[in-house]
Amino acid sequence: MAAHDVTDDRELRIAARAVQLYAETHPRPTQVTQKQAAEILGVHPKTVRNYVAAGKLKLNGCGLIPIGAVDALLTPQNLRKAS
Repeated sequence: MAAHDVTDDRELRIAARAVQLYAETHPRPTQVTQKQAAEILGVHPKTVRNYVAAGKLKLNGCGLIPIGAVDALLTPQNLRKAS
């Protein structure tokens, strides 16, 4: 194994651990507002409202969007369909 491979592997392990520690100390919400969903998806809040109107995102009884529905739209295939 080349020296740069060892360095890359070590850096990858450090980054993975940093992400794990962040996730443990900053739990994700189970539901988000339409504005938060827009920020996560990288779109304008009006776009999220259009997704809701079109049935691409569904609001729960509190008017919030389940985080799983937002995550499902983050796949490259779904982002192309949603556009």
